[in-house]
Amino acid sequence: MKQDSTVQTHSFQTEVQQLLQLMIHSLYSNKEFFLRELISNASDACDKLRFVSLTDSALLEDDEPLGIWVELNQKAKTISIRDNGIGMTEQEVIDNIGTIARSGTKRFMEQMSDQQTDDDDGNFIGQFGVGFYSSFLVSKNVTLTTRKAGTPQSEGIKWTSDGSGEYTIEKIDRPERGTEITLKLNKEDKEYLENFRVRSIISKYSDHISLPIQMPKEPELDEDGKPKSDQEQEWEAINKGSALWARAKKEISDEEHNTFYTSLTYDPEPPMSVLHNRVEGKMEYISLFYIPSKAPFDLWDREQRHGIKLYVRRIFISDDAKQLMPNYLRFVRGLVDSADLPLNVSREFLQQNREIDKIRTASVKKILSEIGKIAKKDAEKYATLWKEYGRVLKEGLIEDMDNKDALSKLLRFASTNVGDEAQTVSLDDYIARMPEKQKDIYYVTADSHAAASSSPHLEVFRKNDIEVLLLSDPVDEWVVSHLTEYEGKNLKSIAKGDLDLDTLKDADDKEEEEKRKETIKPMVEKFQSILADQAKEVRISNRLVDSPSCLVADAHDLGGNMERILQAIGQEAPVAKPILEINPDHEIVKKIDLEGELIEDWAQLLFDQAALAEGVSLKNPGEFVKRMNKLLTN
Repeated sequence: MKQDSTVQTHSFQTEVQQLLQLMIHSLYSNKEFFLRELISNASDACDKLRFVSLTDSALLEDDEPLGIWVELNQKAKTISIRDNGIGMTEQEVIDNIGTIARSGTKRFMEQMSDQQTDDDDGNFIGQFGVGFYSSFLVSKNVTLTTRKAGTPQSEGIKWTSDGSGEYTIEKIDRPERGTEITLKLNKEDKEYLENFRVRSIISKYSDHISLPIQMPKEPELDEDGKPKSDQEQEWEAINKGSALWARAKKEISDEEHNTFYTSLTYDPEPPMSVLHNRVEGKMEYISLFYIPSKAPFDLWDREQRHGIKLYVRRIFISDDAKQLMPNYLRFVRGLVDSADLPLNVSREFLQQNREIDKIRTASVKKILSEIGKIAKKDAEKYATLWKEYGRVLKEGLIEDMDNKDALSKLLRFASTNVGDEAQTVSLDDYIARMPEKQKDIYYVTADSHAAASSSPHLEVFRKNDIEVLLLSDPVDEWVVSHLTEYEGKNLKSIAKGDLDLDTLKDADDKEEEEKRKETIKPMVEKFQSILADQAKEVRISNRLVDSPSCLVADAHDLGGNMERILQAIGQEAPVAKPILEINPDHEIVKKIDLEGELIEDWAQLLFDQAALAEGVSLKNPGEFVKRMNKLLTN
């Protein structure tokens, strides 16, 4: 850092320089977004001042209404955005602009999470985030002047940069509180000096902001088409000045919703669905929720911020109200505006407040109901929704028992009746196709669709034309442990416990099966003694048709797939021996000589083959190969 009088020159952090390049070349697809970003920052700064002035009215300094002013200077080729909000100190300017981009509202919520008292609520609302750097999309030089509300006029700050790597900062006298940003526009961006162009951008992106966004009125012209002399500058509001969510549903067009959604989420794609609801009575609040067309990139980060903003009587309170939406609906974006909550909302208040709980409960039911309507009325749209959010919705079966019935109707699975791995089969679809004698809903779990669809446990079901659900998402193991019954039908794994398929067989098959059991009983007993250290039990299988053997988990043990999932995430899985089932009708089993010297090799081979079919890694694959070669050559 070098200093010349009161002017100091600093270098941006390396991350900021990288961010500037990202902003200019990648992050924003449309340059006009810069105006939306700067106006949004100005609005946040005014919301911040309005919030803190509730406990310290002296910060307002005067009676001038809060607002935002946008002014064009054709001669100087500049555009200025000014607000009379909270403003910044010198250190805050350095912290929020010179260092890596910090979202003011995010820092506010971090403070809310860490604080132990309510004395300092809202310290970081309205400060600069990534949006400030969008200034450099259209300008070759940016000047920011600011003064923190409640500080002396001599504590004003001037910040200047061309975005190339350094910035200057100096103290100035600034009578007005708040912040003004002046952009020296690039030659190729002179369109933003056109009055009509700027007004249309403000109307497009910032119409919902409750504060007035003002621009100078067009001057009156004389007969020669020139501005009349001695005219005082007058300002007029460009935006409607009412929150979009406070308007009646019928008054809001799809285009307005799309524009507001983009300003809220930075997602250029229109939302898949819009849920706008006004509740009046004992409680009064408005909710406006959007289901994005595409899953957010951080969908699988369960600790990442949610997308629900909280307002109280149009005053912004929180950017990340986790208490308003369960984790499994973390993809939903939007806001709640309450007329009943106090303005000094703390984290503890949100966690313990009954009204918040009621809003959350009603919001969840509303969203699940909307998703259910899509599932019934528009199969193609729901297929898209399920592809994006299906695995997240499955988490709801584990987390939200109150909405278990609604969530279970939304579930979709792959099955043996579908030719590919698309998850399109509902539980209602499955039940509608069940044979009259079938009592249970059958499923098999595996670590991939290919493994599930090729499981030897399916053989008897395919032979008898019985549909089986193929579950290959890791979360499915937890889903079926919580959803054990649907519409009076038990969900049953075909790879666990005994299978009662007697109702699906005719009398001749049953009689023949009993004869085979008696014939092969000596082999079962022999295998049991040989594999005592590896298998809990050896028994005759009634589920195999084409395979000689398979492994089955006991009814009360974890399945092999669940054990592997737990091990993969670093958790200890209870050690349980599997059950080995053998197929008495298979040619290999028929050829085994119980009195021969290779009986131990045959027992171990059938066990290892079954393990491989389950996706288990053999402890000693070399021994398996040797044993198989030995048996093939004898």
